[in-house]
Amino acid sequence: MSSEKWSADAPARPDFPLELHTYAADFVQLMLELVRQRMANGPRPLGSPGLQSELATALDGVIGSTGRDPRDVLRIYQEVLEPTFVAMDNPTFLAFFQGAPSQAATLFDMVVSSVALRGVTWLGASGAVAAENQVLSLLAARAGLPETAGGCFLSGGSVANLSALVVARDTARRRFGLDDSQQVGIAVSDQAHPSVLHAIQIIGARPIIVSTPSHRLTAAGLQAALRECVVPPAAVVATAGTPNAGLVDDLTGIANITSRSGIWFHVDAAYGGGAALFDPDSRALFAGIEQADSLVVDPHKWLFSPYDCSALIYRRPESARAVHTQRAAYFDVIHEAEHLEWNPSDFAYHSTRRPRGLPLWFALAVYGTDAFQAAVQTSLRTAEELASLVDSTPYLELVLPPELSVVLVRRRGWRKQDYQAWSEGLLERQEGFVAPTTWGAETVARLAILNPRTTIAMLEKILASMA
Repeated sequence: MSSEKWSADAPARPDFPLELHTYAADFVQLMLELVRQRMANGPRPLGSPGLQSELATALDGVIGSTGRDPRDVLRIYQEVLEPTFVAMDNPTFLAFFQGAPSQAATLFDMVVSSVALRGVTWLGASGAVAAENQVLSLLAARAGLPETAGGCFLSGGSVANLSALVVARDTARRRFGLDDSQQVGIAVSDQAHPSVLHAIQIIGARPIIVSTPSHRLTAAGLQAALRECVVPPAAVVATAGTPNAGLVDDLTGIANITSRSGIWFHVDAAYGGGAALFDPDSRALFAGIEQADSLVVDPHKWLFSPYDCSALIYRRPESARAVHTQRAAYFDVIHEAEHLEWNPSDFAYHSTRRPRGLPLWFALAVYGTDAFQAAVQTSLRTAEELASLVDSTPYLELVLPPELSVVLVRRRGWRKQDYQAWSEGLLERQEGFVAPTTWGAETVARLAILNPRTTIAMLEKILASMA
């Protein structure tokens, strides 16, 4: 377009009318101050959920037909919204599977967020994709997968499991000579993450639910379930670190069955992958993971990356590319030979994505892999110390010895409402965040330790509150 078109008499380009760059210095200064405080003082206080009525009142009128001063909106965020976040990186956050992003990953996530990066294709973001692939290669090598393994980063284990199982389904349909209307089965234990069953339902496969008296999927249990299967079995999903108790399925036994039968072997190591890949002492627990056809590891759990970051790795990436590559006239250019080095969009159901693996890449480069190993091992040792402390406390019982870093605790004489009241009181006093769970038919306390800053002194205080 000719430069004359942009003369002083030409109308202004359509754009948001507020020139926010005039406030950039204020925002950068605030951001730097917040980052400095966090780096110096560690994670912020736990925080607690806000009341819906109070938040509705505070937010009433914030968005209108005309804009507000950005500093006023920022103040609302700081004073009204942020205090209602329960800080998952606080070392006393022991519910669910929290994250504990490293300083390096946190800082570099700010860099990634400040640039309009769309990490979809090699053509549009080759540098970012190459760096992410370097991390994926490292994770694959530590899992024992071949050098040709690869994949992409997604937002979380749920979408990673879904994307992998689509590949498993379609690969099986081709092998069995089935059309798209014919159903296949996917075997999964009753201890798997609920996202796996949800993914099976989404893709129209038939779930083969394997009951687990030992709370882990075994070869014998799987074999019995497959004998009862009334549709061709496409895949088996094993869990390397069950969400409720942190147990590892019989990966070797399962892999032996799938390799003999030609069934896709998917390993959900979203939680346990940190120990599997960065703790040599735990590696024997994960024997068989090297035979996976697809593998999921969530760095935003135990590899100290910011949300959201999940790694999906395929033994044979070409299987995923054959299923997930999207075809359209305007996509043709990214699939031309000179641009088809590695398109992350070809390995999952997504298209648009941010290069969410870059903060992990930066942290690995800055700290080195030994630091990651030390951090994972610290969490594992803390879990062992907690188990010993529970064993020596008269009013508590250890439900089972921790295999990884989840510790289930029984308070003698308590019922469900006692655990709930105790959990609420902990958070109200800002002493910790522990969510009860169900083991068998009873309610127990579940403490998940992924943050290397969680100390035994913090845990002693939490256990003392159960007296």
